[in-house]
Amino acid sequence: MASAAAARPLPVASLSARRSAAAAPHLLGFPSHLNLKPSTGGAPRSSLRVVASSSKVEPVEERIPGAPPTDVSVPADASPPGPSLGLLPQVSTGTWKWRSYNIRYQQAGTSGPALVLIHGFGANSDHWRKNIPVLAKANRVYAIDLIGYGYSDKPNPREIGENFYTFETWGEQLNTFCAEVVKSEAFFICNSIGGLVGLQAAVMEPQKCKGIVLLDISLRMLHIKKQPWFGKPFIKSFQSLLRNTVVGKLFFNAVATPESVKNILCQCYYDTSAVTDELVQIILQPGLDPGAVDVFLEFICYSGGPLPEELLPLVKCPVLVAWGEKDPWEPVDLGRAYASFDTVEDFVVLPDVGHCPQDEAPELVNPLVESFVQRHN
Repeated sequence: MASAAAARPLPVASLSARRSAAAAPHLLGFPSHLNLKPSTGGAPRSSLRVVASSSKVEPVEERIPGAPPTDVSVPADASPPGPSLGLLPQVSTGTWKWRSYNIRYQQAGTSGPALVLIHGFGANSDHWRKNIPVLAKANRVYAIDLIGYGYSDKPNPREIGENFYTFETWGEQLNTFCAEVVKSEAFFICNSIGGLVGLQAAVMEPQKCKGIVLLDISLRMLHIKKQPWFGKPFIKSFQSLLRNTVVGKLFFNAVATPESVKNILCQCYYDTSAVTDELVQIILQPGLDPGAVDVFLEFICYSGGPLPEELLPLVKCPVLVAWGEKDPWEPVDLGRAYASFDTVEDFVVLPDVGHCPQDEAPELVNPLVESFVQRHN
């Protein structure tokens, strides 16, 4: 179903005015409209039994509830009661050497197609804790910490040269991970900037990817090609200020607190009851490691590299795009334009869900992923 070129290219130019008028853009996954005051966020989501989708695919009914939260692994006997769930596979944590760096990953499941889960900006593989054990009932599931994030090594970009923390680097990391750890082709399940990583990897080595699920992929609204001409000097100066002066580290220190992390999460989760103390620690703790601040500042100053609309026409595998209806950072109305690509088989709207559907609404995302994998395995 996937072709190498899009029949109707994304009308980037025509969307530029709408992007400027949309919710305040953020720095490649990090909100520029950051509000450090307490936030109540949206109302808790009522029980959702159906995923709203386009006419191409029938609505997906909820079949398996999300797994209970956990830091690293879910014991086999920790599944919620219910006759349809059964025992969940054990999740294990491993370390893989890549380019002499330690890369942390999680794994569950012993048979079936391989799935590799790729987190977004500032997150790590624990952000998939509600998905790994559930998906592992019928699949071999891996979740990786991209280099620079989570509990993977965080080499200083100033010591190893510029242009290290790029989608090309992470794409190479993902493909090598598939070759050396997964040891088979795989489906890439991605959130936010992880979607760019998955697309980049699939373009670099098409034979390694069987299909991609993009959950609220980053639109990269501050990419150099999307910046308004009158804003480019300001954006460049602001990024230089963050990267090259003490201001950047002061900003990071203000953000890297439990209160600030919780507030940011409450902005991007529609159901703020999902923003638990456990989730705050999952996001915050690795950000306190040595080197995390340098990676943070390097990436928010990264305005180059690929755009989703540049990679999608080059992908040869099927792609499913799913989007939280209430995502304040990546507006769903802008995301709908990606449905025009021949590689995208469907665009699914997730009602009353924010920017991180896999964690906020696993009861919607897990069946969607399972259905996609079954269709294309």
